[in-house]
Amino acid sequence: MHFLITAGGTREYIDPVRFISNASSGKMGYALAEAAFSAGHKVTLISASDLQPPVGMDFVGVESAEDMLNAVKRFFNQCDCLIMAAAVADYTPVRPAKTKIKKTGKSLTIKLKPTADILKWAGMHKKVRSQKTEGRRQKAENGGQKGQIVVGFALEDKNLRANAEKKLKEKNLDMIIANTSAVIGSDRTCVQIKTPDGRWLGLSAAAKSSIASRIIKLIEKRKF
Repeated sequence: MHFLITAGGTREYIDPVRFISNASSGKMGYALAEAAFSAGHKVTLISASDLQPPVGMDFVGVESAEDMLNAVKRFFNQCDCLIMAAAVADYTPVRPAKTKIKKTGKSLTIKLKPTADILKWAGMHKKVRSQKTEGRRQKAENGGQKGQIVVGFALEDKNLRANAEKKLKEKNLDMIIANTSAVIGSDRTCVQIKTPDGRWLGLSAAAKSSIASRIIKLIEKRKF
């Protein structure tokens, strides 16, 4: 399989030296990339994290939500599975200043606009597995096309399962991995996982590397 994995928190620049970001470390995305690579899969990691790029896999460094969208679009058709572990900013400045904003002592208002929903785009554009058919003619028509798996993360501070399941359905995902803000920056995590046709599966607190390996194994079992 070819895994396309995103990691880290994007930076949305206000001026050349200041930006809006979030507390995501990128550790979960990197753990997933390393777990997939160790399992023998091809991995392309798109990262907005300051973590050292892993050895042996394709690496694409990005900064903004727009950068990440463009990178995902560039590699999406080549992958079998996209895991959006990155914390992509929901908003970005409408008009970033071209020069450093000087301190004046007055209040400053920054107008923001929504960023593109990368996960929703992927859910809408993924290749769907062809149904099993009989006869050579039907087989030739569908070309034996494989589907793509799209996996999203949901970081919730309340109504975790309800909000995550809503995201799973609305964005046409194949798997949602839900957790709370308590895991940000930590080397350990606990997650709850849901597929459209399955029950919730809870993975107890463990090292992110261990959780990542279990997630990759679950994805491997999904049928294209």
